[in-house]
Amino acid sequence: MGISEYRNLRLDVRDRAAWIVVHRPEKLNALNRETVEEIGAAVARAVVDPSVRVLVVRGAGDKAFVAGADIQEMSAMTAAEAQAFSRSLQEMLDRLERSPKPVIAAINGFALGGGCELAMACHLRIAAEPARLGQPEVTLGIIPGAGGTQRLPRLVGRGRALEMILGGEAISAAEALRIGLVNRVVPLADLDREVDTWVAKLGAKGPQALARALEAVLSGTEVALPEALRLEAGLFGLCFATEDMREGTRAFLEKRTPSFSGR
Repeated sequence: MGISEYRNLRLDVRDRAAWIVVHRPEKLNALNRETVEEIGAAVARAVVDPSVRVLVVRGAGDKAFVAGADIQEMSAMTAAEAQAFSRSLQEMLDRLERSPKPVIAAINGFALGGGCELAMACHLRIAAEPARLGQPEVTLGIIPGAGGTQRLPRLVGRGRALEMILGGEAISAAEALRIGLVNRVVPLADLDREVDTWVAKLGAKGPQALARALEAVLSGTEVALPEALRLEAGLFGLCFATEDMREGTRAFLEKRTPSFSGR
């Protein structure tokens, strides 16, 4: 099912996945205010769609995932407008990261500035070999404003993050894999096939378990270990109130593939 009511996106739901494709090829898929709003709306739509088990975020074409924020639009902003834009980006990416359904970034090209921040808000990042990732904002006289100063250190450590943020230079997909910024690197021609493999793998898992695993990791890493362990135990217990848990354990004991309903 294709949905084309967005100006700067394509939303395509197929095979249990919602593909959210940023489509501003003339701007290398750069994020402006309208695109940020549309991504937020597409995510909200996909999260409540019962046919969707996994979300995929990709850039149109093969050159850019998202090359950053729209510099032309940003150059005319006042300080107050820039702060409001930053908050709108942060709120949209927080909603994406807090999705109860797994989100995969298919990084098909440049993922710079806001594009790198968009990728980091996804749960899994699969990059094509030609992709380059970075936070080059200091070269424009600004700093990352969509979570880059916070998510990047949490993913790769403070030292690596400061090297990328202060140096402002993009790194290769291979280097991103080495430091833990992405999960997989594949040839560009194989990117969508690799993503489809992950969609199938995640789509076959119990949606209730996936949602609670995401909540345990995302919320648990923000609090002290004793509180995080209590959170984990509570979510573990909640799984036992689901039909999916009954199906999963029965299937294991009966030596068959489980068929999860999401209930």
